[in-house]
Amino acid sequence: MKKFILGFAILMFAGLSGVAPGAKAQSAPPSGPPLKIVLSRQSNVDPVEIMKHFSQKCPNVTLTTNPKRSNFMINAVWAGNYRFMVIQKGGDTIFATQTTLLSNAVKDVCRFLNTRAPAPAAERN
Repeated sequence: MKKFILGFAILMFAGLSGVAPGAKAQSAPPSGPPLKIVLSRQSNVDPVEIMKHFSQKCPNVTLTTNPKRSNFMINAVWAGNYRFMVIQKGGDTIFATQTTLLSNAVKDVCRFLNTRAPAPAAERN
């Protein structure tokens, strides 16, 4: 039993020694071109919570209530887990994710949006 406790203590010390004091585990949030998204009318997830997570994970993304000024539409549904679907102008579904945590759904959408450039203004009209 003493060997087990000693081994456990050594592992804990070794794990803690690799972490610098004050170092944050999270990397800088991905940033890309400014994007505007609108929530679909079928969304039942609180928009305030969605925006809170977007501002933390994706500061270049803002919510708008004007579909004509948005780059993408997001359908955010809670049905036992979070289901987010990204819809491009014209109605094509281009991405979907399903997670247990809202923060993970937003992180997935953020990563996807920042890897896609929005369509030029001429194509969106």
